[in-house]
Amino acid sequence: MTEFWTTLLWFIAGGIVGAAISFFVTKKHFEKELRENPPINEKMIRAMFMQMGRKPSEAQIRAVMKNLQK
Repeated sequence: MTEFWTTLLWFIAGGIVGAAISFFVTKKHFEKELRENPPINEKMIRAMFMQMGRKPSEAQIRAVMKNLQK
């Protein structure tokens, strides 16, 4: 009977370790993808301003980008 509990304990411990490793690897990969391919860029901000009927200055675009990166 103790063999069953030992096996079960190792199985649960392995699952917890595997889940923790998967979490950190996935988190690191996701952060890397966001750095390499940001969800919004200056060209998109410029297009949004133009759709609103405004011609944005470079200072406005930089300010929006700075606020998005916070």
